[in-house]
Amino acid sequence: MKRLSALTAIFSLALLTAAPAAEAPSAQQQALQVLAVAKEVQGQQAAIAENQAKIDAKLVTVAEAVRVARIYSARGGGK
Repeated sequence: MKRLSALTAIFSLALLTAAPAAEAPSAQQQALQVLAVAKEVQGQQAAIAENQAKIDAKLVTVAEAVRVARIYSARGGGK
């Protein structure tokens, strides 16, 4: 996520410096739109990372339940 932030900053800086002076207002509008989209993407990535952490925690719980079930089934005598 830090890499995306750095790339976004570099891209927006390049966009601002590459724009000619005659098109400054529209370039500024575009730069603001790019920054807004970048912030939205960063927010989405944070949500994805949070969801992935929840998924990983649930997988640990399920794996433990499967491990315990295997232990009990092995003790059951194979009926």
